Amino acid sequence: MKALAVAVASGLGSGYAPRAPGTAGSLLAVLTGAGLMLLPGGMSPWALPLAVLAASLAGLWAIRTAGVGDGGAHEDPGWVVIDEVAGQWLALVGLSLAGLAHPTPLGLLAAFLLFRLLDIVKPGPVGWADRQGGAAGIMADDLIAGALAAGVLWAAGSRWPWAFG
Repeated sequence: MKALAVAVASGLGSGYAPRAPGTAGSLLAVLTGAGLMLLPGGMSPWALPLAVLAASLAGLWAIRTAGVGDGGAHEDPGWVVIDEVAGQWLALVGLSLAGLAHPTPLGLLAAFLLFRLLDIVKPGPVGWADRQGGAAGIMADDLIAGALAAGVLWAAGSRWPWAFG
C-alpha cells in the first residue's frame, strides 16, 4: 500500500525528476489537463473539476500513507508533486470557465507560468497555507495558488478569448 501511495504522491514518478520536480509535476499536469479539456461531448466541462477533486483526495491519502508531513515541523519533500498536479489542474479550470474548451498553446503556457509563479512566490494565503503542517497544508498551498491562477486566467480568457482559447 505504501508503494502505491508513493507513486501517487510523486505524480507517477515525475517528482523524482533530477531538477525542479515541482515544475516537472506541473508540466505533466498541463499536458494531461489539456487532454482532459479536449474530451468529446458532455464530459469535457466536468473532467478537470473532477480530476482536481480526485487528485486532492488521492493526494491527502497518499501523503498520509507515505508518512510525509507527519512530523511536528512542516515537511514537504520535493518528490511529493501530487499537490502541484491538483493545483495546476485547478488553474486550467480558469480557462474552461472562460468558455475556452480548446485552449491555445499560449493559454496553456500562461496557466503553467502563472501557477508556477504563485506556487514559488507564495503570496498571501498561499504562503499561509504553506506554513501549515501535515497533508492538508502540503495540498492547500498549491490548491490556493491554483485557484488564484484560475481567477486570473478566467478573467484574461474572458477578455481575450482569441489569445487563450
